[in-house]
Amino acid sequence: MREEARRRSDYRHFQDITTRWADNDAYGHVNNVVYYSWFDTVVNAFLINNGVLDLEDSKSIGLVIETQCNYFSSVAFPDTISAGLRVTRLGNSSVRYEVGIFREGEDSASAQGHFVHVYVDRLTRKPVEIPEAMRLLLQTVLVPI
Repeated sequence: MREEARRRSDYRHFQDITTRWADNDAYGHVNNVVYYSWFDTVVNAFLINNGVLDLEDSKSIGLVIETQCNYFSSVAFPDTISAGLRVTRLGNSSVRYEVGIFREGEDSASAQGHFVHVYVDRLTRKPVEIPEAMRLLLQTVLVPI
């Protein structure tokens, strides 16, 4: 059974993203791989801007182990989109982020999906507990399902 598009109210944090001419494909809409880039952008910007991820010095890093996306309506340059973020599962070393992509002025997601990060030691790549400061931040956008 096909998932239904979520609403803006289903998400806890938003980031505006401007589409680029290069995002469009030969069919005149944003190519599917760009959506995954937007997923990375909203999650990593949220973590960096809130001071819990330092790309160069954090002892632990999140590795993506699973991704998925459903598409409901087209997005195309020069649309401005808003990426909604929520966390639906927060484990000891893993987190499931869910992202909704909304066209400006629309309440229903044009696309939505998720990815799972497993946090590992930067050097050994062995799973580690999510750092406490990060866990506290992630709890602010947690919506258990």
